[in-house]
Amino acid sequence: MQVTRILAVRHGETAWNRDTRIQGHTDIALNERGRWQAAQLAEALRDEPIAAVYASDLGRAFETAQAVARVKNLTVIPHQGLRERHFGRFEGQTWAELEQRWPAEALAWRKRMPDFAPAGGESLEQLQRRVIPTVLELASRHPGEQVLMVAHGGVLDMLYRAATRVELTAPRSWELANTAINRLLWSPEGLSLVGWGDTQHLQTTGAPLDERSV
Repeated sequence: MQVTRILAVRHGETAWNRDTRIQGHTDIALNERGRWQAAQLAEALRDEPIAAVYASDLGRAFETAQAVARVKNLTVIPHQGLRERHFGRFEGQTWAELEQRWPAEALAWRKRMPDFAPAGGESLEQLQRRVIPTVLELASRHPGEQVLMVAHGGVLDMLYRAATRVELTAPRSWELANTAINRLLWSPEGLSLVGWGDTQHLQTTGAPLDERSV
């Protein structure tokens, strides 16, 4: 039985990432550091066989994927199913602002209540029902090949849980770093985990200065 190897990557950094501001479906561009991360990712994957590049259609993920696609002479295939969780009225707010404005809803979010959705947004259960079938369908197109999927923190969280059989309500103990390389396998039985959180390509000189350290 042929499996599909999946390189699952979160987009590069944005200004809202730095500000701990909820992005969701809001289309925020990469910042300077995020573009540098995307370039480092592309170089790290230069010699990897990649049959197709899929990405969320939100700009921060699509631009990250384009950096890799250019060096592989491929075209990025956008897919709305790879979008971040829709956070409704939470979007644009910092974590501290959420606590102040809607403390009960912020608590439900922190406790990972599966059926809780911010006003106008998605619940964890809805996100899972969108993301997992999307990834399984895309992976099923490439048996025996390797594909790149560039998405968002919430999407990567769903993939980790699906591959390791961790419940939606379980606290997260794994990293979701920008442009970290995460490796999974797809087979008709589902997803399995190969490796997670590889950031070796970012451990180099030349990164733009993090303004928070100034």
